Amino acid sequence: MKPIAIGADDAAVEFKAEIVKHLESKGIPVHDYGVFSGDPMLYPDIALEVAQAVAEGKHERGILMCGTGIGVCITANKVPGIRAAVCHDLYSAERSRMSNDCQIMTLGARVVAPELAKSLVDVWLRSEFQAGRSGPKVERIKEIEKSLAIK
Repeated sequence: MKPIAIGADDAAVEFKAEIVKHLESKGIPVHDYGVFSGDPMLYPDIALEVAQAVAEGKHERGILMCGTGIGVCITANKVPGIRAAVCHDLYSAERSRMSNDCQIMTLGARVVAPELAKSLVDVWLRSEFQAGRSGPKVERIKEIEKSLAIK
């Protein structure tokens, strides 16, 4: 198994540390892209780094965190080939994988309690893309992405 890429801005640095510890306690390898302190950090920079690493195949999946999970999600979705989703409940975490084949989950440190976040991560990692009725939808997303790519 390739390591899970993980990253957070300064608003979620302590939250990220709890998630890293949780993953490592389960024997899941992690590549932590930072940040490692509470010093101000622009979340788009860390989200871009993690999303590019996933898009390049260095990691199969990634987890990004900021205050709400929204900013890192928006940024990650700018990287071609990436599908990221904000996960704030068990259903959205599961469906982001099973229906949307998202490679990146995002979490909000100011929105989701750490214990819930651990459960969300566990559900997300256990879930796999099921295609079925969602397969053509994900393929259409990929077609739209290609059609809008800057040439």
